[in-house]
Amino acid sequence: MNNYDVIIIGAGSVGVPLALSLSEKKINTLVIDELSSPGQSNNKKAIGGIRATHSDFGKIKVSQRSIEIFSTWQERFGDDIGWLANGYSFPAYCERDEKNLKDLMKLQHQFGLNINWVSPEEYNELVPGINMRGLRGSTFSPEDGSASPLLAINAFYFQSKKFGAEYHFNEKVIAIEQENDRITKVVTEKENYSAGFVVNAAGNQAREIAKMIGLEIPVNPDSHEGAITEPVQRFFGPMVVDMRPSKDSANYYFYQNNEGQVVFCITPAPPIIGKDNDATSIFLPQVAKRMIDLYPRLANLKVRRTWRGQYPMTPDGFPIVGKSQEISNLINAVGMCGQGFMLGPGLGELIAKIILNELDDDDLKALQSFDPYRDFSGMEQFK
Repeated sequence: MNNYDVIIIGAGSVGVPLALSLSEKKINTLVIDELSSPGQSNNKKAIGGIRATHSDFGKIKVSQRSIEIFSTWQERFGDDIGWLANGYSFPAYCERDEKNLKDLMKLQHQFGLNINWVSPEEYNELVPGINMRGLRGSTFSPEDGSASPLLAINAFYFQSKKFGAEYHFNEKVIAIEQENDRITKVVTEKENYSAGFVVNAAGNQAREIAKMIGLEIPVNPDSHEGAITEPVQRFFGPMVVDMRPSKDSANYYFYQNNEGQVVFCITPAPPIIGKDNDATSIFLPQVAKRMIDLYPRLANLKVRRTWRGQYPMTPDGFPIVGKSQEISNLINAVGMCGQGFMLGPGLGELIAKIILNELDDDDLKALQSFDPYRDFSGMEQFK
């Protein structure tokens, strides 16, 4: 009764889409999570942006597939998940940023991304009223978009259950037993389980899960804060990512979701390491000042709430996804670096292909970006 083809530890941005992909293929799948329902850790704290405009083949390929899944979900299954093809933009206010963005676009075009450079005047049509002082132009990728993390993960969850996936909530993994190079038992506070494969998709707890089997993985959560405004009539299009650093912060970004609310987030500098979920008094005045300077039309919006969550970070900004060399039936799918929501559906399909031994050449190439045994010396651009 407690033997499965696959056990997934973590019912979050990666674990639930993976359960969907596996159960659709009739793979007997169990998902274990210590919280009360799907997406109750960092998934529900995501702001909902979904882009393929990354800087390497792996993330681009996986995100392109995620966009296909998000954008066609309602047509396939009937659930409105708040998908909006609003696009992404990276405005440049200095020569260096303009050059870096244009150089990156050459690579992105090679991978088939629909992304172009727009003039300041064209950008002002996309984001009417943007600060034109010093604006040199912007990238714009119209096929990127956004969706509701709450609606999406619940849609994925209920569909995976229809396909036969099993979920055990309020159940914490306390030990993982092994013999030789295989996991033989996953032990929770309530029960013991066994499986052909075990997937560590535990988000903030990924490092602790790995330590249960004697492995060390370089995933360290750091804290970020977000906020959402009241809904208003749509007045601008794409996600706006301002890359310019400022005192105590790096980039920040905001967009208007399908319900008309403006959602925004900032990247602290230096990073705030840890799992503290308490909102601060610093965040809102810090980010609001920067946003209003860039886009004065935001000034009169009322903020409804703020919140805090984590980005489980790796040293180079790329996820860790792949089979363990030490444990033959373990797959790590961890260190999403704050991009689990956008990567999750595509990664779910990719990890299912690992388990089913169905990887093609493009899949193998994509997995090189996420290799658990890389030297972590690189760094993703504009992460």
